[in-house]
Amino acid sequence: MFLIRSSIPSKTLSLRWFSSATTPHVLRPGDVLRQSRLFTEEDVIQYSKVSHDSNPLHTDPAAARDVGFEGPLVHGMLVASLFPRIISSHFPGAVYVSQSLNFKFPVYIGDHITGEVQATYLRENKNRYLVKFKTKCLKNGELLVIEGEAMAMLPTLIFEQEQCKEH
Repeated sequence: MFLIRSSIPSKTLSLRWFSSATTPHVLRPGDVLRQSRLFTEEDVIQYSKVSHDSNPLHTDPAAARDVGFEGPLVHGMLVASLFPRIISSHFPGAVYVSQSLNFKFPVYIGDHITGEVQATYLRENKNRYLVKFKTKCLKNGELLVIEGEAMAMLPTLIFEQEQCKEH
């Protein structure tokens, strides 16, 4: 037995166990893949180091409050990193082609964020598949904090087995 994602009537995907004799799910327009995580202070510090983004809005509570925020912000690009994580965890070998982003609301350390990618367009291209995704991140399951679109080249439309873990 192995774990794959399967489409259910609402067009969202859930975890289900299948035997190796069962046909895996094939990505179709309308399918939604999602993963959640909680961003920590350590995540922000590490991202600041690797990106060389030393803006005090991300690390200094007083600086963030001085410009009207509740506290230090999680980097928008760190939050948006959920999108390639979702795609590559389902389709190893995927090549990210493009991503547009619109940042709607701030994300603070400790916010529970769910990233979603919804397939909107699929085209075969030289034994690979060009897929357009509608992308969004929701804070606490309801507030839209980021939206955009992504394009990726996938090696297959069949979902790779995955053990989904929340971080």
